[in-house]
Amino acid sequence: MAVTTCLTEMQEKKLQSCFGGKRFTLLYKASVHDFSGHNVYKRCNNQGPTVMVIYSEHDIFGAYIKDSYQEYGEKIPIVLFAFQKNEISECKIGAYSPSTFLCLYNEDNCSEFLLNLDGKKVTMKLDTIEKLQLKGQVSNERHQKHQKDKIISIKECEVFRCEDLLDKRNMEEITQLHKSLLFDIKSYRPYRDLVRQIRILLLGPTGAGKSSFFNSVKSVFRGHVTHQALVGSDAAGVSDKYRVYSIKDAGHNYSLPFILCDSMGLGEEDKGLCMDDIVYILKGHISDRYQFNPMKPITPGHSNYIENPLLKDRIHCVVFVFNINSVEHLSYEMMAKIKKIRRELIKCGIIHVVLLTHVDSLDLITKGDFIDIYRCTPVKCKLEMVHKELGFALSDILVVSNYTSEWELEPVKDLLILSALRQMLWAADDFLEDLPPEKTVFCFSFLREKEVKEGNKYVTPSHTNNFNLIIEEQKLRNKKTGKIEVAETEGAYFMYIWNEDAYAKL
Repeated sequence: MAVTTCLTEMQEKKLQSCFGGKRFTLLYKASVHDFSGHNVYKRCNNQGPTVMVIYSEHDIFGAYIKDSYQEYGEKIPIVLFAFQKNEISECKIGAYSPSTFLCLYNEDNCSEFLLNLDGKKVTMKLDTIEKLQLKGQVSNERHQKHQKDKIISIKECEVFRCEDLLDKRNMEEITQLHKSLLFDIKSYRPYRDLVRQIRILLLGPTGAGKSSFFNSVKSVFRGHVTHQALVGSDAAGVSDKYRVYSIKDAGHNYSLPFILCDSMGLGEEDKGLCMDDIVYILKGHISDRYQFNPMKPITPGHSNYIENPLLKDRIHCVVFVFNINSVEHLSYEMMAKIKKIRRELIKCGIIHVVLLTHVDSLDLITKGDFIDIYRCTPVKCKLEMVHKELGFALSDILVVSNYTSEWELEPVKDLLILSALRQMLWAADDFLEDLPPEKTVFCFSFLREKEVKEGNKYVTPSHTNNFNLIIEEQKLRNKKTGKIEVAETEGAYFMYIWNEDAYAKL
C-alpha cells in the first residue's frame, strides 16, 4: 500500500512554491516507519535537500534542510516554517548537525529547534515560536529546563526529498516535445488546402495580452525574443489599428501556415472596438493597417475596405484573450459584449476559443508546473470560472505565459504557446470542414518563374509541383459555372475556384 502525505494538494503546492518550485517525494512517515530519529536519518541520508513536516494538534510546521544528510557531525543550514491561513511564515535558525536536531544521542539545550521523535515532541525557543506564529501546544512535562523553551507535542511527522521540477530528465522530454510541436505546426496544411494560411483573430479587453501573444509566437519561430507589435499597460490601449501578421520561419524564410490578426481592445458600452467593425473583420472586408474609430465603423468605399473578399481573407478562428488574474472581474457590460460577439460568431459558424495569459503570475504556479499546467488546481479553478460565467467549454480554454520582460526564450514557456497555437489551427480546420459546398474554394499554388506567361496563358513549370496546370486567361474570364480568380502573392500564383463544378469543367 502506497504511503501518502497528510498535506492537502494546496498545502503541498504552497510549500513547493515557497522553496523555489520543488517536486516532493515522501521518504519517511512516522506513523508508518515508527517515531524514531534513527529511522529518519537512515531513510533521508544522502537524499539531497529535504523538507520535514510536523503535525501538532493545532499547527503544521517544519524545517527545510538545504543539504543532504551525510555525516552525523556535519552541520546543515535549516529554515523553519509554519503554515498560516494564507501564507507560510519562515524563520532561519542557522546550521545544525542531524545528530543535534534529531536528538540522536542527547538533547542540546542551546538549539532553537530539537525534534525528539522517540518522545513525540519538539522543543523550540519562545521567540522562534513567536516568529512562526505557532499556537504552541505545550505538554504537561514539568522537567522543562529553561523557561525560554516550549515543548510541543506532535502527532505525525513526514520527510520529503526535494528535487527541481525541471531536472535533466524533464528537460530532455521538454526538448523532444518542443521539436515535435514545431514540426507539426510548420508542416500543417489547412483542411483540404482550401486556403494557404489560416487567419486567427485575437479579441479581448485592453491589456489582456493580444499583442504580447503575437510577439511570443513570433519569438518562438524566430528563435529569439521579438517585440514587433507594440504593447503597453495604458488604459486606452496601444493597438488602435487592425494588423495582419504573417510570420516567417527563421530557418527557411518562408511564411508559416497561419496569420495572426491583432485588433483594438474591447471596451465597455461604446468604447473600444465596435461591433460593426468586428463583423466586417470576420467576413474579410477589412485590410491590414485600418485605423479603428470606435464611434464610426468602416464603410464600403473606404481605402481599407475589401469589396469582394475571398475565403483566404476571412477569419477562420477567433481567440478571446483575457488576463487570467482579472478575467473573474470583468464588468457586466464587458461580459454582455463578449456574449454578443459570441452570438455573431455562432451565426457565422466560426469556431472560437479562450486564451488566458499570465498563467505564470498565478499564486503557487511555477515554471515546473507548465509541463502539466491543466492539472494544477489554481488553473483548474480559473477554467471552471470561465466555463461557468462565459459558457465556453473547458476544452476550448487555453493558457499561456507570454514573453513580456524576458530576454531569452524558455522551452517550457514555448510548450504552452505552441500547444495553444496548435489548438487554434485545429479549430480553424473545424470551421473549414463545416463550410457548405457553395462556399468552398479550391486553391492551387505554383511557384513563379521567369517567362511563365506565354501569350494568354499561365504555364505551371512541371518541376515545381504535381499539378501541371495550364490556365487560360480568356477561359477563366468567360467561365459561367463559378467564380475563379488568379492572384499573385509573395512570388507565387494562386488560383481560387469557388465550387467543385467550376473545377470539374476547367
